[in-house]
Amino acid sequence: MEAINLFFNKYVSIPETEFDFFADCLEEKIFSKKDIIIEKGKIENFLYFLDDGIVRLYYPDISNEKTFSFVFKENFFSAYDSFLLKIPCRYEIQCLVDSKVHRISYENLQKIYNGTKNGNEIGRKIAEQLFLNKLQRENDLLLKSATERYLSLFQEKPELIPQIPLKYIASYIGITPQALSRIRKKIF
Repeated sequence: MEAINLFFNKYVSIPETEFDFFADCLEEKIFSKKDIIIEKGKIENFLYFLDDGIVRLYYPDISNEKTFSFVFKENFFSAYDSFLLKIPCRYEIQCLVDSKVHRISYENLQKIYNGTKNGNEIGRKIAEQLFLNKLQRENDLLLKSATERYLSLFQEKPELIPQIPLKYIASYIGITPQALSRIRKKIF
């Protein structure tokens, strides 16, 4: 809970009573490695804060899965389009390691927005952060080489990269596992 409070306070000072109101709307959930948090075709009902662990967002396909995002601890995530629009999710979210989250339902988030002075501003800041993460990802895909994309990911969380299977990293940076192997040999 402290990590969420610190996250919020980066953006806006929240009175303790408002944070307590928010905290009362949260549910803690533990997921095991390989658990699917949201399945393709289901409607996302939660916004999550990753207290600990690593999750990936990907398009499932038996022959060629496409990983498009990794989330590391102390960040928000969701199948956000499904969450906002109440449409079936086109991708899945999976835990890559044992993970602990705090989650809030769509309905409780609306209570926060309507029942607190700072709720809307916090919601906007979270949405802005999710948008900026997506924009950075798109810029990386368009403007950086595969090697640069790998190095960016490696520099962001070097201690966690060994926990992510190389096939997911290769998919994330848009190359084959064999091409990633060649890049890693040149770098290391």
